[in-house]
Amino acid sequence: MNITSELVSLAVVAVGTGLMWVPYTLARIKTRGLVATLGNPNPALAPDPQWAQRARMAHSNAIENLAVFAPLVLILATLGVSTPATVLAAKLYVGARLVHFVVYAAGIPVIRTAAFIAGVVAMLVLAAAVYP
Repeated sequence: MNITSELVSLAVVAVGTGLMWVPYTLARIKTRGLVATLGNPNPALAPDPQWAQRARMAHSNAIENLAVFAPLVLILATLGVSTPATVLAAKLYVGARLVHFVVYAAGIPVIRTAAFIAGVVAMLVLAAAVYP
């Protein structure tokens, strides 16, 4: 299997998604302290800042969508399919997920939704390439 641009995009998305916990965990450490953050959940402790709660939700959303994006890219790689459209779609997906995380954490709803839809469109392009 050749390393395609789509597989590189998948690797970037996987690593990015895997690191999305860092900002909201640092916020929790700042709010609650390191020991409390490392301890068991306790509703009596201070809540996370609003942006950190949104970042955690954006992270969950990224994981859910990675479960769709990754198989599509892997299927295309297995089939040996890499076209200008699939390369563009994979790159669009990477950008859309980055924008989605940032604007979701920042609390910007309209751009968040547009970024989410862009990611879905990118996945649909990849899915269409499976069945040419």
